[in-house]
Amino acid sequence: MGNVIAIANQKGGVGKTTCAINLGGALASLGHEVLCIDLDPQANLTVGLGIDLNTVERSIADVLIDSNVTLGSIIRPTKTKKVDVAPATLELSAAEVELFNAIGREMALRDKLARDVVDRYDYVLIDCPPTLGLLTLNALVAATGVIIPVQTQYYALKGVAALLKIIKTVQTRLNPNLKVYGLLPTFYDSRTILARDMLDSLKDLGDHQVFATVIRQSVKIGEAPTAGVPITVYEPRSDAAKSFVDLAKEVIGAHK
Repeated sequence: MGNVIAIANQKGGVGKTTCAINLGGALASLGHEVLCIDLDPQANLTVGLGIDLNTVERSIADVLIDSNVTLGSIIRPTKTKKVDVAPATLELSAAEVELFNAIGREMALRDKLARDVVDRYDYVLIDCPPTLGLLTLNALVAATGVIIPVQTQYYALKGVAALLKIIKTVQTRLNPNLKVYGLLPTFYDSRTILARDMLDSLKDLGDHQVFATVIRQSVKIGEAPTAGVPITVYEPRSDAAKSFVDLAKEVIGAHK
């Protein structure tokens, strides 16, 4: 299996989708072929990569519940060179409910990550929903690595322990190849004492690596999805774009 990276945290608003879009863009800017899989029914990744949801006839929901629909058949190019997307729609919520009664339900995504698809890309990034439900579990079972975006705020740290526990269970029972690439500090504001303290706390949290790259609060990062492109395309010379390129280089180094 290639480099399949789940971007997961059951807490909402920590920057999972932002990370998936912009890490994808940064990896592409370094010459890599990237597939972004949208596994969140909110479909923010799909929209943020410039896809009009009204034009999506078949989505990742169809792939998960219909044995006749391949992952390759739903993949679409985006506005960004070297970045493709497997889109989601709201139907993914219903698909998750349907999956609950399926045999091998945790393996649905892994079973559809066919070699011919994975081999086309250097990196496959999976944007997970803000829950520890079946969709996130599918991502963790299918992935070779996981990145955990964590907001540098007090309550954000409390949820990380629960996610790490789930990851450990997945590693033990379902996917021994899963590796935690690291915790990614997001929405960092170095002007506040709290953010600096939280960053220190993150580094003390268990034996997992914290990425050296810190994603700071940025207006430009918020604007980029409205244009349907990553920050590396929207404002390539910005500090935010440089941060994601630095993150991409760390990710490339993490799996070697």
